[in-house]
Amino acid sequence: MFSAHPDHSNLMVFEHPLIEHKLSYIRDRDTSFRPFRALLSQIAGLMVFEVTRSFPSVDVEVATPLERTRCRRIDALITVVPILRAGLGMAEGILEVMPEARVGHLGIYRDEGTLEPVTYLKRLPRDLGAGPVILVDPMLATGGSAVAALAILRGSGASDLRMICLVASPEGVERMRREHPDVRIYAAALDRRLNERGYILPGLGDAGDRMYGTV
Repeated sequence: MFSAHPDHSNLMVFEHPLIEHKLSYIRDRDTSFRPFRALLSQIAGLMVFEVTRSFPSVDVEVATPLERTRCRRIDALITVVPILRAGLGMAEGILEVMPEARVGHLGIYRDEGTLEPVTYLKRLPRDLGAGPVILVDPMLATGGSAVAALAILRGSGASDLRMICLVASPEGVERMRREHPDVRIYAAALDRRLNERGYILPGLGDAGDRMYGTV
């Protein structure tokens, strides 16, 4: 379903026909904001199935309508942290599958002049170290926002970290490897490169604008 990328040890790329099918519509410039939002949520929900595979679990005993039996349940306090605003669409899809997760919020935007991240909002649970934290953002472009977000999460106590994105650039993946080598990235696709404005090629445009119809 996914594989480690041969050139990037910190990157796992999904190879699944349903994800690839939905991603083709996300990339299409003729896809309007309503189906774009739905597709973003659906892909995130599909991806989180594998992203959570390594979460700790314990045996529990339950009573079925017929008899008692032993089952497995996740034994961790999970937190999903979308980077606003585009990350919200992916977080919704993850919460559809995993409604027991908590949600933190980080507001970070990229200064179009310097391409550096600027943080304007931070709302996080106090005990982030109590379990896995999933950082969510559709685009891993220069890596500036993701690197800044992970530094904030670490400073707030998180230690078990991973990231989900739709598309990643080689430049962003490499920056993440340098600055946060222990964080695994899960992506639906690794794209070719960044352009001179820091946008991913071929990419899908500005995910936030396309998601909310503000193009």
